[in-house]
Amino acid sequence: MRILFVGDVVAPQGCEHLRRVLPAFKKMQNIDFCIVNGENSAQGNGILPGSCDHILDSGADLITTGNHALKRVEIEKYFENENIPVIRPLNFHRSAPGKGYYVLERKGMRLGVINLMGRIYMDACENPFDEADRILSELNSQGIKNILIDFHGEATSEKRVMGFYLDGKVSAVLGTHTHIQTSDAQILPQGTAYITDTGMTGVINSVLGVEIGCATKKVITGLPIHFKNPEGECQMDCVIVETDNKTGRAVSIERFNIQ
Repeated sequence: MRILFVGDVVAPQGCEHLRRVLPAFKKMQNIDFCIVNGENSAQGNGILPGSCDHILDSGADLITTGNHALKRVEIEKYFENENIPVIRPLNFHRSAPGKGYYVLERKGMRLGVINLMGRIYMDACENPFDEADRILSELNSQGIKNILIDFHGEATSEKRVMGFYLDGKVSAVLGTHTHIQTSDAQILPQGTAYITDTGMTGVINSVLGVEIGCATKKVITGLPIHFKNPEGECQMDCVIVETDNKTGRAVSIERFNIQ
């Protein structure tokens, strides 16, 4: 099974670049399933019905999110609609709309996707390790071997711990949220593909997709700033994970940066 996972799509600029490059890249790489993190796909941040539809129409099979998943109230009806493949972190409070996992099926293949959020330097949420154990038990009872985790977190240490904690239990633990692709893609000892952060899909000459001047003023002054999303050349950061469909163990993980 060949799984393409695309790093955080940022703003309309990132959405448009995704549409330009994703279809051909999927075809060239013979992709079976495509998962895209879209939590910052709306103008400003968050995700809106329009940006959600855009990502799905561009070729994503499923959208994962993160701490900004519920920032825009308009998206709540999408999370509550089981026919729309968009999920929020599983370990949000139980009152949150939507669900934190999804099972994709195609040509006799099944892929379970779980969205989790870290707790270090992040908003309060339930223990992601406990929630991972709980939902893995459910997926395993359904006979699902191929399982991918989008772990949305700030701290590299917490992401790394999650990778080793789930090594051999899932096919891949792929980090999101920091928007900078890391160089540590690897297969862990028990057969789980891992990367600390998959990266970002958006304007290259920016600060995490934000206009450089805005980000600089925020860092220097500490004052509230209205962030703007700049124009410019974009890049799609992503990884391809190949698994043994029968066992769910990862065979390879490879990083890409598509301009």
